[in-house]
This record gives sequence, C-alpha cells and structure tokens, in this order.
Amino acid sequence: MKKAFRALFILLFFWLSLALYFTNRIMYMKKKDENFILKREKDAGRYNPDEFDSLPQREVDIPSPFGYTIKAVLVEPHETSRYIIITHGVTETKINSIKYANLFLERGFNALIYDHRRHGESGGKTTSFGHYEKFDLKTIVDWLKKEKGPNLELGIHGESMGAATMLLYAGLLEDGADFYIADCPFSDFKEQLAYLIKKDFKLIPGLLLPIGDTLLRLRDKYSIRNVSPISVIENIKHPVLFIHSQKDDFILPTMTKELFEQKKGPKMLYLAANGRHAQSFNENPADYARVVDEFLQKYVQQPMPN
Repeated sequence: MKKAFRALFILLFFWLSLALYFTNRIMYMKKKDENFILKREKDAGRYNPDEFDSLPQREVDIPSPFGYTIKAVLVEPHETSRYIIITHGVTETKINSIKYANLFLERGFNALIYDHRRHGESGGKTTSFGHYEKFDLKTIVDWLKKEKGPNLELGIHGESMGAATMLLYAGLLEDGADFYIADCPFSDFKEQLAYLIKKDFKLIPGLLLPIGDTLLRLRDKYSIRNVSPISVIENIKHPVLFIHSQKDDFILPTMTKELFEQKKGPKMLYLAANGRHAQSFNENPADYARVVDEFLQKYVQQPMPN
C-alpha cells in the first residue's frame, strides 16, 4: 500500500512539476535579445535607422488598463486620416514591425507601432498570447481614434501572436478597424499548445493540458480555452486578409485556412510559397506587397461612385 501511495505521489509530483514548467514557458517565454532583433533587421535591409528616424514621428506612452505603460511610436509623414497599427509576434519588438509599417507608409498610410506587454520597452510581467494583449490593443485603438478624430480610416496588421491578438480584439471586444491583415495566426491556443507538446516534448497533451490550464488560471487568471480566434472569427464583419507560409511548421497553415473558411463576409487568403514561420514577407516581399495591394484595392481603396 505504501509503495502504491509513494508511486502515486511521485507521479503526481512529476506532472505538477511539468505543468509548472509548462506554464512558466507560456508566461515567461524567453524573448529574443533586442540588439539581435535590431542587427537582424538592419543587416537584412528591412530597417534603415537613418531613413526611419528622418520621418516625422513621436514616441507615445499609452497607459494599459493593467497598470503599466505601452511604449509606441506614431509615424506621420502624410497629411491623411489613414492609419495602420502594427502588432508584432511573441519574442519580437516594435523594431520587427517597421518593415510592415514601411509597406503601408509607401501606400500613403501613417503608422503606429508598439511593444506588447513584457516586450521591448513596454511594461507588464507576463505574456498571455492574446488574452491580455487584446485589451491593450483596444486601448491603443481608442487612443488613436481620440487623438485623430472620428473620420479615422484604420487598419490593423498582426504577425503571429500579434495576429491572434488582433483577431481576438476584433471578434471579442469590438470590430473597431476598417480592415485587418492576419499574418500566420494560430486559430486556437489550446490546439496550438497540444501540437507543440506532441512535436517538441513527445508527450500526450491530454494529460498535461488540463493540469497546466488549472495552474495558469491560478497564476495568471485566465484559461487557454479563452484564447481562441476561431471561436470569435464569425463576429468580424470588416475585411480580413489572411496570410501564411506554406512551409510553416510552428503554427501550421491549416490554422489560417480554418480561420479563412469560418470568416464571413469580405476576405482574402494568401499562402506564401517560401519561408517558415513569420517569414512570408521576408521571403516573398514582392508577392506580399502585390497581395496587400489587391486587398486594399478590392476592399479599402474602392473608387467613389459616379
């Protein structure tokens, strides 16, 4: 009897320890070194500090509803009411958003880039893969609309976690932009974690996920079941351009296909031939720009009726 009790205790301790490690990986996922991001983008020619710094811009501190400061940069070279907000992926910073901002600056938009909570210069203690981040995005949208007035024409571009955050914002809180571009989002956080547990840890997710979710609810006050863009995608009425690399093995392109299929109303889908996760723009810049142009011309820059 004692041996059976001891074995049960050891097994329980093992799974609790694994769940603790699992939730630590979620809440405190190791970020890329900021100097590495800066050097990577500069060396690839996607960020030219002299050119970018020469643009009319200002740093903005936006208070998060959770008590920290969101650090943003508002770039305004154009006399226009057309703006794009760029939301970066997990482990990245707003420096990674500059390449997308430049894409829209070239098309007559002004741009706002910012660091997610616990990334770059922004505050915040944990990463929640869209749960808390969606409220920060709403705060940023609200701030920009208040700053620029009621005639603002707004788009939001998100990459990876930033794309999931954007879809959660639009589907759960408010469909507050005129268009969205979702680059390699996951469709459901629980499903994404299950895939990574099997792929990276060679474990059965059905055993780890319930314990991990319970710990996450205790430690960070939300459930992974609530981080599900696919469950709210039907609420988004404005146009969405879905983008994914066909060779992505971190977030599978089938997730974007499912989101595209479930989205009602105006939408487009672009599956990039080259590149892995979050590399659609980097590896297919001309095609990426072409598809964005087609999307804007079809749904955003429509000609005025005669």
